Amino acid sequence: MLEDMLCCGVDEAGRGPLAGPVSAAAVILDPAHPIAGLGDSKKLSEKQRDLLAPLIRERALAWAVAYASVEEIDELNILQATLLAMRRAVEALQIKPQQVLVDGLYCPDTGIPSQAIVKGDSKVAAISAASILAKTARDSLMHELHEQYPQYGFAIHKGYPTAAHLAALRTHGVSPMHRTSFKPVRVLLNETKQQRD
Repeated sequence: MLEDMLCCGVDEAGRGPLAGPVSAAAVILDPAHPIAGLGDSKKLSEKQRDLLAPLIRERALAWAVAYASVEEIDELNILQATLLAMRRAVEALQIKPQQVLVDGLYCPDTGIPSQAIVKGDSKVAAISAASILAKTARDSLMHELHEQYPQYGFAIHKGYPTAAHLAALRTHGVSPMHRTSFKPVRVLLNETKQQRD
């Protein structure tokens, strides 16, 4: 029981978008207060995620959300930036877990025994909870960025490379929130530079 209680689930959101930070969450669930309906956040509707997120924050023994910035993504690469956000989330927990369970193939270096679990967000409740918190926190942030840069439609596509987003990039150019190391953005910057030269 003690092992269960001090196990934290970790997941990220926002590896694929062309804009905005990558987010990660770490969650230690309370076995005495289970949460029905936890699942892979990508398979849940936005409405389901928005209902579950406050329940997770309320019932978990500990939770934290952290980010790696656009600058860090461009400097480190998306994998290293994701691991950095994950490490920050684990370090921000108010209870130190005894084990870290991470969705995917790689674990952040936290100094705590860790295990990577492929499709962990659909197998481990704590990872699922982390997946939901990471996704809802990032979506909320993209809504805020939409207020600053309404021309890109961040509130709708959350920075993912949709046809509308790519069209907006071509029309309005690259914002400070765009990841210049990502190919569609990099190509556009090169084209713009060539036109100027």
